Amino acid sequence: MLLFTCSMWLLGCAVAVLPHHMWLGNVPLPCSACLCITGSAAAQHEAHIPIISYYLQCQQIASQLQGCTQGVDVTEIHETYQKAGVPLDYEALQEIIKLLSFDFRSAAKKNLTAEQLVAKLSQSSSVWNKSALQVVHKLWSEQGALVHSYQEAQIMMSVGQLVDVQWKLGMAVSSDSCRSLNSPYVSMLLKIAETSGQISTKCFEMTVPQFQNLFRQFKEIAAVLETV
Repeated sequence: MLLFTCSMWLLGCAVAVLPHHMWLGNVPLPCSACLCITGSAAAQHEAHIPIISYYLQCQQIASQLQGCTQGVDVTEIHETYQKAGVPLDYEALQEIIKLLSFDFRSAAKKNLTAEQLVAKLSQSSSVWNKSALQVVHKLWSEQGALVHSYQEAQIMMSVGQLVDVQWKLGMAVSSDSCRSLNSPYVSMLLKIAETSGQISTKCFEMTVPQFQNLFRQFKEIAAVLETV
């Protein structure tokens, strides 16, 4: 029941946002291109996917990339295509969704506009036709910024968190090239909580001038934070 409700909600959104002349049409999709992706023998006919179904497919991918859903329901999309008489293999559909997800992720990472994304797709392959590109342009114009923001947040969340900082001042008495070195240095130890849940330790040494430069940078950061 929940799946049906979500499907009807997405359908309503698609009908609302797509111009009338778009959602009544079809997206010609060469089956040969789809089957070549999976390594199967190429068919010699075209599958005409209803634009409303194609939009829902792209909508599910965009929703997943925004964190609104846990994933794309390939089975549901495949059943929709089968009911519409679209001769598209389940494995081929999986590959298409993977490629679309990759294209959308890449566009979000580079913060591409709808025009830039459509231009990139049309240049990358001749499979993309005008109807399909119109759907992508419409979807990305409205949701591209949201996908970009969520993907950026995910990248920030994947960065480890600083747990502890330890330091000590040492004196290098000699080295292999200098018997009487007598040079002070600062040894730093950082404990970082990785996204995996483990605590890792990073150690490094700095000369006194390097440490003083780092200290100045931290003071500048603190000054900026006070203005926020």
